[in-house]
Amino acid sequence: MKITPKNILQHELIGLGVEVKKSTNIYQVGIKGIVINETMKMLIIKTSKGRKRIPKEGRTFLFILPSGEKVLVDGNALLGRPEDRLKRTTRKW
Repeated sequence: MKITPKNILQHELIGLGVEVKKSTNIYQVGIKGIVINETMKMLIIKTSKGRKRIPKEGRTFLFILPSGEKVLVDGNALLGRPEDRLKRTTRKW
């Protein structure tokens, strides 16, 4: 199944380009890179300055899909183990 803005929460995020758009920590806003790992509460992003561990809660992420489309995702919607999130049904937003 192809990744689209509507079904991004049911797909693997590892390998996608990402940028932190909003954060409760102002020093995290603007961090860009590629998602190299995902845990229950964190995204690990490979940046030009090394690996950064960014909590999902309270952040808004801009993901760049393989097709070149960009989609904003609320980090609270990403909370939980990745394998459980893939199974979860989502509400329309």
